[in-house]
This record gives sequence, structure tokens and C-alpha cells, in this order.
Amino acid sequence: MSLVPWLRTLFGQGQDVAPSAEGLATLAAEMQRELDGNILPFWLKQARNPKTGGFWGEISFDGRKRLSGPRGALLTARILWTFAAAQSRDPRPDHLAMARYAYDDLTRHFTDPAHGGLHWSIGAKGDVLHGHKQVYVQVFGIYGLVEYHRATASTEALEQAQALYRLIEAHAADRGNDGYHEAMTADWSGTEEVLPDGGVALGHAKSQNTTLHVMEAYAALYEVWPDPALKAALIAVCRHLIDRIFDPATGHLRLFFDAGWKPVHEHFSPGHDLECAWLLRRAAQATGEAALIAQARTVTIALARSNLQIIEGDGALVYEAGPEGVVDPLKQWWVEAEAVVGYLEAYELTGEAAFYAAAINAWSFIKRRLIDRRRGEWFGDLTRAGRPVHASPKLSFWKCPYHNGRMCMEVIDRARRLGLRLND
Repeated sequence: MSLVPWLRTLFGQGQDVAPSAEGLATLAAEMQRELDGNILPFWLKQARNPKTGGFWGEISFDGRKRLSGPRGALLTARILWTFAAAQSRDPRPDHLAMARYAYDDLTRHFTDPAHGGLHWSIGAKGDVLHGHKQVYVQVFGIYGLVEYHRATASTEALEQAQALYRLIEAHAADRGNDGYHEAMTADWSGTEEVLPDGGVALGHAKSQNTTLHVMEAYAALYEVWPDPALKAALIAVCRHLIDRIFDPATGHLRLFFDAGWKPVHEHFSPGHDLECAWLLRRAAQATGEAALIAQARTVTIALARSNLQIIEGDGALVYEAGPEGVVDPLKQWWVEAEAVVGYLEAYELTGEAAFYAAAINAWSFIKRRLIDRRRGEWFGDLTRAGRPVHASPKLSFWKCPYHNGRMCMEVIDRARRLGLRLND
């Protein structure tokens, strides 16, 4: 059985696998309602801790706020990006106020006044818990600051983003083996090998995840600051993803590497594959380099196609898999959000109905299973059978509005663009 009839049979419900102008308008309207009626209101109402001038470190599955415990710069940077992006698209006093609140939190509580860069985590009272310079959080700082600059024309925010970029290039770029070290010591003098719980690379020298988000942040910065050295760095990191991290034999991204780029294992992350599928092409387009854009297009389609083959019966993707099959069966909020965008990207490039069907069915799964209709926002983790994992918080170091909020914004734009194309 070919893939398109299989998808039609599997999901039923009369869902067309090819888009119509009416269906795309409905999709855009659903995404707008989810963004304005659920995701953003949850964070506006629940996330801020007025006693500290920052955000709560954790809000549980059932809405209980953790009064003590660590806070991470990553959450603040992602909230900053989300509400700055919302303000850029739809200027509102509450969007702007939240973006300013997050900007103030990031600059006052997480910026290292002695050495520059962002601390990984602080305590409930503002004391630094882990001051090492994780590259992953530095680039999310860039991403959030650039979007805040777009929304407010803040020259200070742009200068702070530029400063983070220069610190990364001066201290964290691996000049011997290319790419970037995962983390540096607090004073940027050497690599940090022992990372706290919640670190990114799990003890490996290099990771796909950090590389992907360096690219994402550098592309955003280059769009507002076309610096020649930044362009060279952006092209180089795109090349790392295409030449070293993407595996053409499997159509997936490898996850972890030693210092010389030897893969640690053959596991892959469907969510990162599909997030890269659209971020890589956008970054390549920012450079204006025709050959790179063409290669990014090829990789984008390959990543989306390989993940069509492992969609679960409910339309969702598991967290991690490998040659031996499913490695981690959880179905996570961000993976499903990135699937919608990644498959839509592939549909726009190819016109293949299977990609559009996969995007629509991923969104259907989100509506059926991930959106918390009772308490708001989305559940963080589901079991493979689609039941919420009660231990997974609604807000945490990692649980944020960046993936699902961005999904809504991206799909609104793409649905409208595709609708206009159909009406031409």
C-alpha cells in the first residue's frame, strides 16, 4: 500500500490529504485561537512570580507552583522570544509587558556582570547555582534578544545579542575540530565537563541539539545585523549540520559526537529532525548562498521523508528511536509541535500530499491529546498510549511556550501563504 492511501485509511474522518483554501483558512483560524485563547493566556496569568521579579521555577501538572528551587535562563529566554514574537506580529499591551518583564529578568538575574554571558541557573532568592556558560543557553539568549530588538527597536538588546555571539566565537568555538564546545567554565577560560542535572549534551563533546540552535540564533542575528564574520560562522554551522550531523544513509540527524565528530551512537530524535527540517532551510536562505540553499532543501525533504515512515498509529511521533526501534516511547509536546511545521515545510517544497496529511494529523493528535482543556496550555509528556504523565510539569527549565507558540505563528503564516497560492 502506498503512503498516501495508508494515511487516508489510518486516520479516516474524511480528512483530505490535499489542502483546500477553505481547509487552510480553518487551520489558520484554529492556530490563532490556540495561540490567543490558550497558550499565551496561560503564561500571562501563571508564569510570573511578582515576589522575585522573575518566573516560577516550576508549575506542576495540576497547577501547583513550586515556591523554592532553581530557575533557568533558558526558560526566561524562550518566554522572551515568544512574547516578543507575538508583539511583532500582533502588538498588544500584554504582549509587550510580558516581553519587557522577561527581558528584565534575563538581564538583571542571569547576566554575569563579571565575565559576560548567561548563568545556567539561579536559586529562588537570585543566588547563582550554576554559573558555567552552557552554549545552548547563550544562543537562546541571542534568539530572545534579537526578537525583542525586532519588537521594540531596542539597540541595547541588539548589542547584548552581539556580545553573546562574540563571547561564543572567542571562547566556545572549537578551532581544532570545528563546531562548538558544549559548555565553558564560568569565566570562559576552559571547557566545563561536569554539567548539572538538566544539561544538554549528557557528557558528550558535541551535540546536534546545540549545533542546531547555534544555527537558529545566528540566522536570526544575521537577519538584523549582516556582519561578514557572522555570515561566515552561520555558513559554517549550516555545513556542520549538512555534512557531519545529517546521515544520508538513514535520513536522520545523529545526536552526539566526540570531539572529532565521531558519532557516539545511531539513535535519532524525530522532533529535532523535523525542527531542523525547516530551521536549516531558513538559515541557508538568510545567507543568500545559492548552493547552500539547494543543499538545505535536499536535507529538509530527506528529514521529513524519513520521519513519515515512523509515524505512530495515532499520528504522533515518539521521542527517540534507533536501528533497534523505539528507544524512548514518550510523546512530548514539543516534538509534536515541530512535526506540524516540519511536515508543512516539506509539503510547501514538494507538493506531496503525504507531507500535508502528516502535518494535519499531527495537529489532530495535539488537539485530541496534548491540549489541556481543563487547566490550560499543553501536557508536557504523554505515554505511548497517549495518556498524560502527571510527573511532567506545565512550566519548568524546559517546558515553555516557545515550541507550541512558534508552531501556531508559523502555521498561521504558512496556511495563509498556501491559501493564496491555491487562489492564484
